Amino acid sequence: MVSFIEIKGKIVRGDFIERSNRFLALVNIDNKVVPCFLPNPGRMHELLISGVEVYAKEINNLNRKTKFDLIGVTHEGEVVSLDTRVPNKLVFEALKNKDLEEFNMYDFFKPESKYGRSRFDFFLSNSNEKCLLEVKSCSLVENGVALFPDAPTLRGKRHLLELINAKKEGYRACVLFVVQRVNADVFAPNDETDPDFGEAFRKAIINGVEALAYYSEFVGNRIFLREKVLIKPKV
Repeated sequence: MVSFIEIKGKIVRGDFIERSNRFLALVNIDNKVVPCFLPNPGRMHELLISGVEVYAKEINNLNRKTKFDLIGVTHEGEVVSLDTRVPNKLVFEALKNKDLEEFNMYDFFKPESKYGRSRFDFFLSNSNEKCLLEVKSCSLVENGVALFPDAPTLRGKRHLLELINAKKEGYRACVLFVVQRVNADVFAPNDETDPDFGEAFRKAIINGVEALAYYSEFVGNRIFLREKVLIKPKV
């Protein structure tokens, strides 16, 4: 698979200090304590440990309160992407490049499509079929198992239930998890953290919603969409 996104701008290394709130972290960059925007509301307790090496992207925007985005962290010898905006961008590139065999039959696709009470990441279609595709970012991996979510998500559950409704109305309905790490062999819902999501996930599969997972790899200033990860409805 060749699809990737390139991170534009200057990337600097630093040491993680602490998380001030869900979207703000303090990082030591060149011996200065710098507030960084954290584009990920997940808990990430196993990743964001005081003193760990992190990567921040410099943002040249005078209207911003923070000068950096915290985009990556070194964990067990690999750089893990922290940015939940990355999976959508990766899937968008893969759709354009015909890199996702599950969706190569569509000749039209567009980002952001409203259905029911939700807005889904992609709408795809051809002369025979309409498809809704939701993309989720996954950064938690335990013993080779990628787990989603790492914090309770009512929005995630709602998306699955809406996809069930779409399937019943004749759409093809899919959810694709992008695991932002290379050390996952299988994907499963995180029942321990959010049993309601796990229940909705299994209900969705029973009702014909397709679940897919791929992992990505952060190399230099590029993030690549790599191979498929096996789906396991329950650990």
